[in-house]
Amino acid sequence: MLQEMQRVDIAVELEDFDKLNQQEERDRLNLERRVERVFFVAGKALTELRDRRLYRSTHRTFEEYCKDRFAYSRRQPYLLMDAATVFDNLEQKCDQFDHILPTAEGQVRPLTKLEPQSQQEVWQQAVEEAGGKVPTGRIVKDVVQRILERTKAPNPYRVGEVCQIIVKDNPDLRGKGGCWCIVNHVGDYSCSVMTWDGEYTVRIDHLKSLNYIDSECHDMQSLSTRIDKLRDSDNLEEAALAVLKHLGELKRPYLTEFEEKMLRFIELECTT
Repeated sequence: MLQEMQRVDIAVELEDFDKLNQQEERDRLNLERRVERVFFVAGKALTELRDRRLYRSTHRTFEEYCKDRFAYSRRQPYLLMDAATVFDNLEQKCDQFDHILPTAEGQVRPLTKLEPQSQQEVWQQAVEEAGGKVPTGRIVKDVVQRILERTKAPNPYRVGEVCQIIVKDNPDLRGKGGCWCIVNHVGDYSCSVMTWDGEYTVRIDHLKSLNYIDSECHDMQSLSTRIDKLRDSDNLEEAALAVLKHLGELKRPYLTEFEEKMLRFIELECTT
């Protein structure tokens, strides 16, 4: 008796909904797609703002611009840009996913370090595990983890890339947390990197890409070479070392005018 009453209640509730005509159905689908793609549109826009340096009339760096204009943390715009790249890749194969595509940045974050083909395979498996619906970030992460445990994950870094050092449990890196470095050798599970005070071999989980564009990487490589030459000098005093340490902890891919003057002064004094 109770079950019959519940079925009646559900039927009444369903009858209370208004049906949509064909145009309204199309409008609803179009608007839903726009809501679902908000993170993708933002990521594509941020990529163009960065690549064309359209922030340069008001800000020195892309990070400062995003913080002032959008109240983003330093990491947030890069997460959105990476997510947009993954979305583009998944959209090319959307038919095999029954048009199930990501609706939030967190759902694709675990995919950003995988190769494009692997991204598609992981997403398809995650959609299946979610019962044909959009999978959560946790489901995607679990699928990625299982695949990485079965196969050797490729080293995501490349020679010449600028990364940030994450100390974690490595005592050899104590005091280097947050410092930038240049990758100069890529192994299966580790990289050799050059910091302001020397070369280190670190596991890939002790690195985080700073997502600098090629020209910015080139500038930082040049700065690393200049610092390396000075470090070999016999005339380097404590004050000069303090300046080099400061430069090795920069959170931006350029020197201020004053920093450039200081570095040139040290080069002049220590190489003559």
